[in-house]
Amino acid sequence: MTATSEQTPSPGEATGQPLVVLERVNKHFGDLHVLQDIDLSIASGEVVVILGPSGSGKSTLCRTINRLEGIDSGRILLDGQALPAEGRALARLRSDVGMVFQSFNLFAHKTVLENVTLGPIKVRKQAAKVAQDSAMALLERVGVANQAGKYPAQLSGGQQQRVAIARALAMQPKVMLFDEPTSALDPEMINEVLDVMSTLAKDGMTMVVVTHEMGFARRAADRVVFMDGGRIIEQAPPEKFFTDAQTDRAKDFLSKILTH
Repeated sequence: MTATSEQTPSPGEATGQPLVVLERVNKHFGDLHVLQDIDLSIASGEVVVILGPSGSGKSTLCRTINRLEGIDSGRILLDGQALPAEGRALARLRSDVGMVFQSFNLFAHKTVLENVTLGPIKVRKQAAKVAQDSAMALLERVGVANQAGKYPAQLSGGQQQRVAIARALAMQPKVMLFDEPTSALDPEMINEVLDVMSTLAKDGMTMVVVTHEMGFARRAADRVVFMDGGRIIEQAPPEKFFTDAQTDRAKDFLSKILTH
């Protein structure tokens, strides 16, 4: 695997297929029906921001895309292939889906550089030197190359999250999932992470972002998906959604969050 794969044509383009497809996806937690008949297609290079009140199913939806959460019915396709339920085929497909969590999830006992090179060496079977060179380029890209020899505990929250983004990018994913990536950060650190995400969006990365950051949604999203009660209630380009929401539920949500 070489670093040149970043310049390859976007997955899904040749076939005209959407890159990520969810078809009538349902998910329960006990009696709670957290995802109800979800249909969603995400094009290659598209940035989709998922908004909605707490408990609406946003994070669960995001986590089903790489099977961190299983589903009860329906199916999910990545680049035309149905996601297997388990096994090596799932691990292979999952490695094409980068995930950034709210809690960073870095390995505390490994340096920043080791965190970023671990996946490419172990999963992609890259040579250590190739993985290290690529990792340093990615750390430079997210603005923390000078922290490569440090351990996560020596970094600020914003720096740790940028390392987590570099670690996900090191696997050369087809799509990046962000599950409330700034919610655990101090306010002054939020923008440094959002700036990295905005740059990724401009560079054409396919992204699914669960967030409460309305400025990012307005600026970087191609489409806003609004969820409530486990359902997709409304979806539209950001300018349309924020200025002319079509449903009462979305209007009510926006009236509460945009007045603060």
